[in-house]
Amino acid sequence: EKLRVSEPSSAYDFGQIINAVNANKDKAACADLLTITDPKKLPVLLSNKLEGEILLIFIQSLEHYVAGKDPGLAYQHLFYLSKAERFKVVLALLSKNEKEEVQQLFDLLSESQSDQYSLEDLESLKKVYEL
Repeated sequence: EKLRVSEPSSAYDFGQIINAVNANKDKAACADLLTITDPKKLPVLLSNKLEGEILLIFIQSLEHYVAGKDPGLAYQHLFYLSKAERFKVVLALLSKNEKEEVQQLFDLLSESQSDQYSLEDLESLKKVYEL
């Protein structure tokens, strides 16, 4: 049963959807959520709720479902994700394997062309992700 995802109207809404997505480890539904959510709104929607598992399911969803179709959108989400509260804390707690997943997404984006970002943009964002 695939989770139905609609555009979240508030941080509370977004949190509820994220919890459901996370509980089912439903990367396809997470990708749907990220596709209909304006990346600029991410920091506000996440509020102070960013956690390691949320960051990871975002990364995995972007890698497996979004980056191939719309690398620009994946880049925007990575960019605004890094502006979220608790981002630095969560990043510091990632394991070596989890960091490698983030690296894979960046590798995928560097192989894709998009008018949303240059390779320089990607390199400076990688530094923010401490890669």
